[in-house]
Amino acid sequence: MELHTLSPAVNSKHRVRRVGRGRGSGLGKTSGRGENGQNKRSGGGVRPMFEGGQMPLMLHLGKRGFTNGKFMDKFSIVNVGQLDCFDEGTVVTAELLKQKGIIGKIEKNGLKVLGDGKITKALTIKANKFTQSAIKKIQKAGGAVEEA
Repeated sequence: MELHTLSPAVNSKHRVRRVGRGRGSGLGKTSGRGENGQNKRSGGGVRPMFEGGQMPLMLHLGKRGFTNGKFMDKFSIVNVGQLDCFDEGTVVTAELLKQKGIIGKIEKNGLKVLGDGKITKALTIKANKFTQSAIKKIQKAGGAVEEA
């Protein structure tokens, strides 16, 4: 094989469509775009998956799977670092956190304390759930953990 003997694969090369070159060409006048309508215009047409205003099948079917939020455990979440604003020896409850504006509302399963941040004061914290890292940090600071 040599460079001067190379040629493109069969049917890989196509003639360029020359539009708007008179009636005899078969693509004159409207250039193969039909008479009127949005597809006649340059940049016209609709986005992919558009179904003329009807609810697209992609949206109609929804995502795969199902989670029943009715039975999910919902907790008000607070991090250990957020509790450092209280004075030494304070008993921290969900109601106190709501009064201070740290949590918005008390969810149906109560309060859960996560271990993000640092705590330097000895606090007694009453909550429904704690992560292991939160328990370690609270006890290391000299505080106490009470599960409600």
